[in-house]
Amino acid sequence: MTTLVLDGGLSTQLERLGADLRDALWSARLLLEEPELIRQAHAGYFAAGADVATTASYQATIPGFARRGLDVAQAERLLRLSVELAGQARDEAGGGLVAASVGPYGAYLANGAEYTGDYDLDEDGLFAWHLPRWEILAGAGADLLACETIPSRHEARALARLLSHTPEVKAWVSFSCGDSERLNDGTPIREAAALFAGHAQVVAVGVNCTAPRHIPGLISCLSGALPVVVYPNSGESWDPAGRRWVGLADPIEYGQAAKEWQRAGASLIGGCCRTTPEHVRQIRAHLS
Repeated sequence: MTTLVLDGGLSTQLERLGADLRDALWSARLLLEEPELIRQAHAGYFAAGADVATTASYQATIPGFARRGLDVAQAERLLRLSVELAGQARDEAGGGLVAASVGPYGAYLANGAEYTGDYDLDEDGLFAWHLPRWEILAGAGADLLACETIPSRHEARALARLLSHTPEVKAWVSFSCGDSERLNDGTPIREAAALFAGHAQVVAVGVNCTAPRHIPGLISCLSGALPVVVYPNSGESWDPAGRRWVGLADPIEYGQAAKEWQRAGASLIGGCCRTTPEHVRQIRAHLS
């Protein structure tokens, strides 16, 4: 099976380009203020060898933009813009795919709940909350949706219902995990992945925003009918009290690890937080 190289941390690259993302909207703020910087970040990843650009819609939501005083029409326009910017970079690079990011409810809360699954909404509430953005991104022209950093069984079930609501849409589903076997809410990843087994719209199931050391075990839990997608963090860890990243990460070692993930069964491989075009370049070099 062909291995696709995904991009790396979009926000990480935006910060390297000079963006200040200390904001509840995170990278989504730049859709409003500096969209050209987002296009440049996507272009940097394509130049490094990525096959897929993941859009700047992870933290972009209608209620999130409403808190900034934008109306629904303005928020919808920015969601579509996130896909347009990635598409422009893809076309300039001469090819590739655009995955429209569907971030978790926890990203909107901006309190770290995507790393715990500690939500104030049940499955029905999560379905209703995701639906407006889902429908906009589903019709925005992306090649597929990237359902990312999903920490809980309830949110996974809501996403499965959303897929059935839009039968023409393809997607991958990627969970955030706290160890080598379980989602951040404690659900065994094997059980969460089973919600999408045999689902014709799902192109891959896997893991992101998770420590690299957990990836081999998680891949072994996911071996089955669906392709596996993995794009872990760099190896650094987030200190929520100090609001900073701690630890070290080396792009060459990350590329070497990516080769092991490929051998273990992953067929879509990239990076998440704190990874850069250098990490993607090493992934490409080690997988080629």
